[in-house]
Amino acid sequence: MEDVPPPGTALVEELDKRLLVQLRDGRKLVGILRSFDQFANLVLEKATERIIVGSLYAEVPLGLYVVRGENVVLLGEIDESKDPPHQLRQVSESEIKQARKGEAEADKIKSTMKARMNFLNDFD
Repeated sequence: MEDVPPPGTALVEELDKRLLVQLRDGRKLVGILRSFDQFANLVLEKATERIIVGSLYAEVPLGLYVVRGENVVLLGEIDESKDPPHQLRQVSESEIKQARKGEAEADKIKSTMKARMNFLNDFD
């Protein structure tokens, strides 16, 4: 337990580093951690939202961004030599929004078909 930092100091080591922050609603933010408080509220500089759909991704610029601590699921430093992952292809913001819309429509169709199949199983 020697490697565990005291409460409230864990984020100090992450200051001025480029981080990936996963939010409770599933969004992923990338930015430089400039400040935080006792509630783990974060201030990210040069923040972007990283949207990933299949093997495509886009970075949507957000600028200076404040994240409420209760919405943070996890965060970690980005290894610049591995970012972005080689299996992902960067596209424009409009292309990723179109891909996201297509994925949402496919999910809706899939759930509708699943519900219909479950309905048929009720007669057995």
